[in-house]
Amino acid sequence: MKKLIRIFLFLILLSPVKLLAQDNRFSGWGALFHTQRFGQHWGLSFDAQFRSFDEFKYLQHILLRPSVNYYFDGNKMAALGYAYITTNGRDAAGSKTFRPESRTWQQLIINNKIGKISTLQHRFRLEQRFLGNTTNRNDHYFSQRLRYFARAVIPFKKDSTFVKGPFIGLQNEIFVNVQNKEKVNKHFFDQNRAYVAFGYRLHKKIDVEVGYLNQYVKQAEAYFFNHVIQTAIYTRF
Repeated sequence: MKKLIRIFLFLILLSPVKLLAQDNRFSGWGALFHTQRFGQHWGLSFDAQFRSFDEFKYLQHILLRPSVNYYFDGNKMAALGYAYITTNGRDAAGSKTFRPESRTWQQLIINNKIGKISTLQHRFRLEQRFLGNTTNRNDHYFSQRLRYFARAVIPFKKDSTFVKGPFIGLQNEIFVNVQNKEKVNKHFFDQNRAYVAFGYRLHKKIDVEVGYLNQYVKQAEAYFFNHVIQTAIYTRF
């Protein structure tokens, strides 16, 4: 367990060491993640996220993402979903801009236990991105992106079951462009998100957490680091 924590902390702390003279941004994200299971095999998921721009100047992104889930083999789940994302921005003159994005996506989740009560989740997601025209610009395009996500939940308690109490959340997600990268950032690598959080399980079906997320974003000719304070609520029914 200590080795796992060290690996995740290394991923989270490695990037900031390199960025002292680079472009740094600071923002806040809020998120709700809900999973609704209807039986042995079928269920639904939904998440809503709200993300600010640098230094909390304005609401940059709203993301709404539902999916249909299929559970199998005891610890696996396949999903087919849709996402709608709004992106608000500012042009060089300071005028407001807006770009909508629709996505279809497919994913596989594998859940494993670490020891008696800690958990490790692997998620593989392929998403098709349909980006609409930006305000005053006719530049819609299509691309595909692959994402790999790993998340560990490590309770403070050493009981045989974990239904209530504090925990540490550690996760990392890498994004790569697999189609039409020239329209995105001209690179195979897109971004990485490393995250560490303190959480509390209010009930076996409800978690709340607050954490720090380090987002490294590759652009066409440069890159930037976004330092994010994230609050999240997880519900499972």
